[in-house]
Amino acid sequence: MATIEECRSALDKLSDNMQRAEGDVRDAAAMDRSVSCHITDLDVTFVGRMRGGRIEVHDTVQGPPPAKAEIRLVMAGDDLVALVDGELSFAKAWGSGRVKLHAGVRDLLQLRKLL
Repeated sequence: MATIEECRSALDKLSDNMQRAEGDVRDAAAMDRSVSCHITDLDVTFVGRMRGGRIEVHDTVQGPPPAKAEIRLVMAGDDLVALVDGELSFAKAWGSGRVKLHAGVRDLLQLRKLL
């Protein structure tokens, strides 16, 4: 099972990858939205903001997200690490229910370029 530190490191790595993106992916990464990532097996949520092509984690809280973010991810820690490391396909994980993504329709259309 991934630790809180490994999950935070994976989010940092994802943010770095987004910063280096080009074309349509870079445009999608440049969205300005509140973000939460609930790690179910650790029962911890990373809360922050996606802006300027980065994910800025502002807080780590116990339990589910304290407020409804505009983009919400829910998954196990191992799945987050595997997604960021390229060992797990987002489409496969989402299709099987291992990863849940909640966002508005417009945001989902933009996010599909990232994922």
